[in-house]
Order: sequence, then structure tokens, then C-alpha cells
Amino acid sequence: MPLRWGDEIRMAMQTGRTDFRVLICDCEGTSPINQSSIEKAAGLKPEFCGTQLCRQQLGEVQSRLRNDSPLLIGCTQEAPLFLETAGDDKFGGDLRFVNIREKAGWSRDGTAAGAKMGALIAEAMLDVPGPHAVPVQSGGVVMVLGASDPALGAARRLGQRMDVTLLLESGASVSAPHTADVPIFCGTGVRAQGHLGAFKVEIEGFAAMTPSARREIAFEAAAAGTTRSDCDIILDLRGGTPVFNAPDKRDGYFNPDPGDPAAVANALFDIVELVGEFEKPRYVEYDETICAHGRNGIVGCTRCQDICPAGAITPDGDKVAIDPQICAGCGGCAGVCPTGAVSYAMPRNDALLQRMRTLLQSFAAGGGKHPVLLFHDGDFGDEMIATMARYYDGLPANMLPVAVNALGQCSLDILLAARVYGAGKSLLLASSRDAEELVGLEEAISLSNEIVAALGYHDGQVELILEADPEAANARLWAAVRDVAVGPKTAAFEPTAEKRTALNLALTALHRVAPEPRDEIPLPKGAPFGTVEIDVDGCTLCLACTNACPTKALRDTPDYPRLSFVETACVQCGLCASTCPEKVIKLRPRLLFTGAVRNTRVIKEEEPFDCIRCGTPFATKSMIETVTEKMTAHSMFPNSQALRRLQMCADCRIIDMAETDTDPMAAGNRPIPRTTDDYLSGRITDDPEDDGNQ
Repeated sequence: MPLRWGDEIRMAMQTGRTDFRVLICDCEGTSPINQSSIEKAAGLKPEFCGTQLCRQQLGEVQSRLRNDSPLLIGCTQEAPLFLETAGDDKFGGDLRFVNIREKAGWSRDGTAAGAKMGALIAEAMLDVPGPHAVPVQSGGVVMVLGASDPALGAARRLGQRMDVTLLLESGASVSAPHTADVPIFCGTGVRAQGHLGAFKVEIEGFAAMTPSARREIAFEAAAAGTTRSDCDIILDLRGGTPVFNAPDKRDGYFNPDPGDPAAVANALFDIVELVGEFEKPRYVEYDETICAHGRNGIVGCTRCQDICPAGAITPDGDKVAIDPQICAGCGGCAGVCPTGAVSYAMPRNDALLQRMRTLLQSFAAGGGKHPVLLFHDGDFGDEMIATMARYYDGLPANMLPVAVNALGQCSLDILLAARVYGAGKSLLLASSRDAEELVGLEEAISLSNEIVAALGYHDGQVELILEADPEAANARLWAAVRDVAVGPKTAAFEPTAEKRTALNLALTALHRVAPEPRDEIPLPKGAPFGTVEIDVDGCTLCLACTNACPTKALRDTPDYPRLSFVETACVQCGLCASTCPEKVIKLRPRLLFTGAVRNTRVIKEEEPFDCIRCGTPFATKSMIETVTEKMTAHSMFPNSQALRRLQMCADCRIIDMAETDTDPMAAGNRPIPRTTDDYLSGRITDDPEDDGNQ
């Protein structure tokens, strides 16, 4: 399972890398090179500028591979050739590649793309740490699901190299094989769970093939109940509803169209490679200590669980469990998480922020103006950019592509930071086929645009471009860069991996120089900012809300009945409102820009109520009054003496109960034991009043 990140073969996060030797190429004059602009933007002078590094000038590359200092080559198409050459020369240094041709030079703006090329080179020199890996092991046990002859043919071909079982739908019409080279069964229903190397399949109506079938496969009587089976890989050729939601995101599960021989062949080719031990990226990291999913059995935030298309996130008590084997890395969970408990790790947010800032600052240093960021993934996005460069207008000279593993990782902090770092507009390029998976991203885009517009900015807008047609995508990209202007400059903050910190820094920077600064912006329900409104008269200061708050926005004070609130920490998860026994808490989403948002605000405080017996403070007056009122009619408090105990601390309450005549723990005299001899002697009778002392 190779890890892929755009078309950059190696991208490893440091600023100010100037130890790279850079080789660039104008690809036989088709990709114009402006060395002066490149040098200003990249912060270094390219060591060599060629016209055909991969053929006539390959010797220039070979000569530099004899030195192990870092080397960056401005070409990705011929990266395999350069890597092979480096292997032959035993190059031991850091070798990287960057695409300045399709992303810059091959454009109708190609002659003005020097600053952009330099910015791409500067970005490629950053060291970006990769994610942690999780091990995956597959023994090559395959279950083929089918309903027709193509399923039998696929199972028999795979059976030559792997351990294969064919499971047909009940009633399927399939020609009987003359050689039983794969086990064949049928079932009336199939359910599955798991992942590559660990699928668990449940089959209803399981039946084995009868050997006497002559023309078509026939089966014995079906077994009662559910039959279970394990396998490493599932090839689903039934042509109906897939076993899993988001089937293309489940590693080890293949469901090509059985009527498309090429698609089936491609699936077989991929399957035979899935035997052995692999490493899969751990796409997201999870910090349960700041998760707002639940507290004390009360459910709060379920955003990550609701948005996960692969079903990798499940409830786990007051937290969630994320199965890294099922996670497909779409990034939606990290994008919608309000606290940052779920964070993307391929790359982390600070690395992505660093790349954005480097691109924009380098572009400006090279003389570039009115920059637009284009976020795209490494599969669909790279292919679209290459197609537009080869057949249409390519990318505009002021459009800076930002390759990400998945667009879902572009959360609100990333989108707002793009404007802070200098982008006049941000575009996200995705396929229209993926629209259903980008709901969380669309919410972040809408909120980002609402905030920027509310502050009076006429730039910094974000647009999602959903196009599967490269010609239509090309037209929309060029239309999007018309009349791009960049408003007031903001102070760029240092990249940080903490989501809430990055959000607060971006918002502060935007507000400081906003054309129309506002102290407060109302936000829609579900926004991760806001305040709480508490009915002070109804609050008893039980402080249950402070124990439920995952971000400590609601706080108590040790040894004193006081409830405080820090708005900048509130993520509007609603756990406080759900936990409050008096139901006096309401949420109000908003953005507050005054200093009060960071200050601790006292919501309610009272003098402590002292125990009427020992004088120790243990509660508040309002709490004692409320509890006394509610307990007046309770059977456990039948008189004033019992009610007075509610005004005592826990220790005094026990002492008082032991000292009064109504001690519920007290009992009468124990009865004298009776024996058979007592009855025979006549000393006692069956009379209940007889105590045996007659």
C-alpha cells in the first residue's frame, strides 16, 4: 500500500531550507523559465537550468548525484528515470521532485509563472513529517461473491494463486465446472464487517454445492441459522448493493461491475498483490481528553461519527473509537471536530499551514500578485491539473496549487488562515461524484465565507468547484481568478497544530484590520463558537455543568460556590445543557471579538451555606432551599426533624440520625430462639405474643 501525496515523490517541516541544489528544466522550451523571478521567490539560485534534463542533459543530473547534499529536480514525469540513475550512482542524499511544468509552465499564462515556480520550489524544500503507520497482514484468503458465470471465472483465476471460496446468491444460474478447483457455496443473504486481512462474513441460508450437478450448479439443503466465515479479501461480483457503505474506501473490498471485463481484470490484478505484510497510514490522531462526545453517559457531540462514510468511528462510552484499519483518510472527522480531539496526521495542520504560508510569501517575494490557492487531492486533483495543462489553458499564473491527501482535512482554521496568509481567494477542486462526502467541508466553507463577509472583506472567499469534466473545470478556474483583489494585510501567525489556537489566531488577525470590524457576529446553529445563557434565578450552583464541559469553558472555584465561563473555550457541544438538572442552560452561537471573550466571566456565586450543627460550609442557600422544597412531600422526610437534616453536612446528618428516636437503622429486641424441645415441653405455643417466658 504505497503512500501517495500528490505528484511530489518525496516531501518531507522546516523553514528556511537553503541547502538544496535545484535543477530546473524548460522541457524543450515548452515551459518558459524566468530565472530571476524563480530566484527571488525560492530564496536561492537554481544550480542549473536545462532544456532536456531527462535525455540530452542527463549527464548534468548524474554529475550532481555524485554529491550527497540535498537535490531538488523540477520535474516529476521523469522521476522514475532520475531515481534509477540515483540508485546506479549510489546517491545517499535527499532527492526530491516538484512539478513546475503542469502546475505552472504549461499554461496560457506560462510566461508570467516565474514567481509561481519559485513558490512551488520553496514549498518542496520544506520537510513535512509523514503519519504513523499501522500494520496490515493478509494471508490471501479470498471470498468471491457472485450471481453469474463471471464470478466463477474470476474465482477460478484467483484460485491458481490464492485460497479462494466462491459464494453464489441463492437461485443463481451458473454453469457447473468440470473441475472442482474452488469450493462453491450459496447463501440467501450476506453481511460483512472488518477490513483487509480481517473480514468477518455472516451468511444466511448457507448451502454447499452438490457434486451431481450436470449443467448448472445445484446446492444441497440450506443450513439453519447463520454461518460465519473469515477471509482477508472480498471480491463482490453480484452487481447489486455493496456489502459496505462507501465501498471504494474499504481496503480489501472490491466490487467492480461484473459486466465490465476490464474492471474485473483490474480488480484481479490488484487482489493478487494483497498478500503479505503492509503498512497503512494512521490518517487521524485522537485525544479523548478533549473530546466532546459525552460525559457521564450523556451524549453531546457526534459530528465525527455522523460524517464518517466508512463507518470507522463508533461510540465508546463517553468517547469514540476510531478504527485505523477501516479509516480511509477522507479527513471529514478532523474537519468537523470542534475541539481538535480528532486531528489529521497526513500531514498535520501545522505542516499544511506552513506550506500555505511558504507558497504565499514566496509568491509575493517573486513579484506575484493577487494569489489564489487551489486545494486539490493527489488522485483526482492531480489528474485534472495535468489534463488541463495538456489539453486546455492550464492553471492561471496567480493560482497556487496546494496538494492535500484529502479535501476533507481543509477545516475552518485552514480556510481562514489562507486569507490571513494573503490569499485573495481559495478554491477546492473535487469531483462531482464525491459531493455526498463533502458535507462537512461545505459547512466549513459556508461559515468561513460568512465570517469574512461579516467583517467587511470583499476577498478571501472560498469556493468548492465540483467538476468531473476537465474542460468545464478549466473554465471555472479561469473565471474564478477574475477581479481577484487582496484587502488589508494581516499579521501572519506562526503555524500551530492546535486547531482552536489556530482558529483564534486567524480570527484575531482578521478582526484587527477588518474593513468593517464588528464586536459580535451571530452564527448559525452548530457553529463551534458561542456563549451560554443561564437562568441565574433557576441555577442552584450544583456545578454539574462544570464536570460535563470537555473544554473547561464552564468552571467552578475550589472551596467556594461560584460558576464561571470562558467563551473562547466554548465549542457549543451542548453537554452542559443536557447535564443541567434544572434545565436552565441554553446555547447561543456567536463570534465575540472583544477582550471579554478571553476573560473569565462569573455567571453566579453565592455565600456558602453553613451546616446548622457544626458550622462547616458545604452547599449554597439556593440549593438547600430547592432541595428542601422538593423533599417536603417525600416519605423519607415525614417531619421537620428529618427536613432539618438537609441543612446539615454529610457527617452531621449521620450523627443526627443515630441520636434521634426515629433512627431508621434502629430495631426492637431480638426474639428468643425457639427449638423443638421448647414446643415439646409446652413452654411456648404458636401464639405470636408468646415470648417463651411463661
